[in-house]
Amino acid sequence: MPNNDNFEKSITQLEKIVAQLEKGDLSLEEMLKQFENGIALSRSCNKMLNEAEKRINVLVKNDDRIEKQKFESED
Repeated sequence: MPNNDNFEKSITQLEKIVAQLEKGDLSLEEMLKQFENGIALSRSCNKMLNEAEKRINVLVKNDDRIEKQKFESED
């Protein structure tokens, strides 16, 4: 199961990066570095959300029986 703390920390860090980029007071090199970090965080958050969605779908499909099931990640 995805760690909620990691997701929250990643989102917070991504918001900070966006704010820095919007200010526009970074050097080009630093902007590129922050942009790369933001892309990596965005992909990581997206992966965690996709895994959570799969888990929800498994629970919903089980109708009356709620049970944990492992699913294979697509990666």
